[in-house]
Amino acid sequence: MKRLRYSLWVIVGIAAALFGLFAYQLTQPKDEFVQSAMVGEPMPDFDLPPAVPARPGLSRADLADGEAKLLNVFASWCIPCAAEAPQLEALERSGANIVAVAIRDRPEDVERFLSVYGNPFTRIGRDDISEVQLAIGSSGVPETFVIDGNGVITYQHIGDIREDDVPMLLEELRKAQS
Repeated sequence: MKRLRYSLWVIVGIAAALFGLFAYQLTQPKDEFVQSAMVGEPMPDFDLPPAVPARPGLSRADLADGEAKLLNVFASWCIPCAAEAPQLEALERSGANIVAVAIRDRPEDVERFLSVYGNPFTRIGRDDISEVQLAIGSSGVPETFVIDGNGVITYQHIGDIREDDVPMLLEELRKAQS
């Protein structure tokens, strides 16, 4: 009987500690920024074939040619990718060199997507098994990375690009160029 009473107090103590921990976490400010482990790291070695005949494929060497670029990870089946298309066009009009990786997509679907939503990309690599996507720390589509002229990731934007993100991405691209 004494042992049962002791066990109950241990359970009540554990429950109280967990409740206190949860209550403490609720009082902490919300941090929506996801820290990327790849920011500051060089792009991994890769060489992707073209996703569409009209654009060349993409390799690590293309990202280390001395010019900062935006690397957009997208897919034709991705609804937020279609939603960010006008912002990618705005970035291109502002002088951004945008390259892309098409994830788990068929060439005819990518071509159809680009004909409907526009093609701001100078190069598009085809990543059929998400190998490059996972190697650069991308967890989904769309995501956009700022790559400096040496092929180092300087910034990661998770999710679709909204209109108010365009100036910030241009600034990150400008910083990566200098």
